[in-house]
Amino acid sequence: MKILYSPASPYSAKVRMAAKHAGINAEAVLTDTNAAPAELVGNNPLGKIPTLLTDEGQAVFDSRAIMQFIDRAGGKRIYPRNAAKRTDAEVMEALCDGICDCLLAIMYERRFRPEEIVHQEWIDKQWTKATRALDHLEANLPRITKAPNGGHFAAAAMIGYLTLRFSGQWERGRPKLKRWHAKFASSFPELADMLPKA
Repeated sequence: MKILYSPASPYSAKVRMAAKHAGINAEAVLTDTNAAPAELVGNNPLGKIPTLLTDEGQAVFDSRAIMQFIDRAGGKRIYPRNAAKRTDAEVMEALCDGICDCLLAIMYERRFRPEEIVHQEWIDKQWTKATRALDHLEANLPRITKAPNGGHFAAAAMIGYLTLRFSGQWERGRPKLKRWHAKFASSFPELADMLPKA
């Protein structure tokens, strides 16, 4: 089994952490989406990472579909069996992924547009959505337990991406988020190498 990934991608970090925790032995294959390698685009027509390739040759994408696959195929469940608790975990995952969507929109706007046509109003709108969601998280963080779920992995990956790309821009007024991230790292040190990095 393989996970095609990028080291900076929070979505890649989320699924790689979940796979390791669930006991799925998947080879991590470093993938440059800009180069559109055949292994990626031949399996995922969107050319996006992460993409999981099963031993049977099935391609699973995007990250939330991969998480559901891991939940079914792994040795440990990564979503609660209780319906209400599962919904809570899935909504937490969606919130954290949504924050990452906003952050990536900002990065792409800055990175791929010529400086003279960067749309600052668009950047500001994305940052407003991200910070509003971060404030919501500050007040509603999930408790870290011995059995992390999809929401935990998504939150850890999202904060890891913030730390990588927006250091010094998000921490003020959010001490609980900072402590939560540190506690997750100390509770699951085996996952630290999978957090987003340049």
